[in-house]
Amino acid sequence: MKKITETVRELAEPVVLENGCTLWDVEYVREAGQWYLRLYIDKEGGVDILDCEAISRRVSDLLDEVDPIESSYIFEVGSAGAERALKRPGDFERFMGSPITLKTYKPRDGRKEFAGVLTGYDGGAVELTAGEQTLRFEKDEIALVRLRVEF
Repeated sequence: MKKITETVRELAEPVVLENGCTLWDVEYVREAGQWYLRLYIDKEGGVDILDCEAISRRVSDLLDEVDPIESSYIFEVGSAGAERALKRPGDFERFMGSPITLKTYKPRDGRKEFAGVLTGYDGGAVELTAGEQTLRFEKDEIALVRLRVEF
């Protein structure tokens, strides 16, 4: 049986593309006792509220029709954001050379958060360079990798 996020991705992606956007991620999570289904979208030049509204209306209708989720949930459509999480190999390839923040499950050298430039990705392992130091983190060490905006 397919995961809910995979089913929703298949339903939503054509609608998102028709609206000139790309589907960055689908998230189905429980927060404060309530289930949330979230679509994160992206577009050259940035996503605006009209993009979110148009996609939300169409996908909501599809979800009502297909009904892939048995329990109640809150449906949201939003921008992937400037500091979006990198999850898939294509995400890492696209943003190679970009500033990132990497969080680990367990401390390394007394820290669980590392900032630097994404300089490598290999089968889930991530390499980042901060100054003169290059660090490699294996897939099972990594809790989260997200883009970092520098001012």
